[in-house]
Amino acid sequence: STYLGHAGIDFATRKVASMLKPRKVIKQDGDNFHFQTITTLKTYECSFKIGEEFEEVTKGMDNRLCQSVVNWDNDKLVCVQKGEKKNRGWTHWVQGNELHLELKCEGKVCKQVFKRIQ
Repeated sequence: STYLGHAGIDFATRKVASMLKPRKVIKQDGDNFHFQTITTLKTYECSFKIGEEFEEVTKGMDNRLCQSVVNWDNDKLVCVQKGEKKNRGWTHWVQGNELHLELKCEGKVCKQVFKRIQ
């Protein structure tokens, strides 16, 4: 909740988000990735190629427009987002049957863990 508020997400959306149980679908074809974050209310999708900057609209989350680039850092995917908030981005990595996600925004951090279902 602290992270979401700092990221500029309104109170009502933060309350709803805290009750959702998102599902992540990640598809990889070489250096190309397609991410889906699926909830009962909305689905957020993002496609990118490793190392190439792309315009990202965080529609369904906080509706920001930013320039993003994703790179490998050892076994972690690290995204740096440039826009109205500084030091913003995320990191994904797999540990056993769990997908870890760490979101960062101006020093605030949100951590999520997803369990593999297939």
